[in-house]
Amino acid sequence: MISVSLCMIVKNEEDVLERCLKSVAGLVDEIIIVDTGSTDRTREIATHFTNQIFDFPWQDDFSAARNEAFSHASMDYCMWLDADDIVSEPEQKKIQRLKEELDDDTA
Repeated sequence: MISVSLCMIVKNEEDVLERCLKSVAGLVDEIIIVDTGSTDRTREIATHFTNQIFDFPWQDDFSAARNEAFSHASMDYCMWLDADDIVSEPEQKKIQRLKEELDDDTA
């Protein structure tokens, strides 16, 4: 079965982050959080799901922050979500089936 890294960039997402991470915690094999300067409980919430939380000073460049998150990923595939995204139950099932059925040779 393939493995998936969830890579996220966050800043002050305490209102939505837990809901997002709960929706994918059973699907992904690792969670990478890159925090661009939170001053709320975002980091505390993230620690309930991962210890892979990295600081990255905001450079007014989403691609730089996203690439920083991807640089920490160690699984076969990377997936990203915004903190206010969720993966619905029907979509969770589809992703799980894809992980189980995708040929290891698929790039």
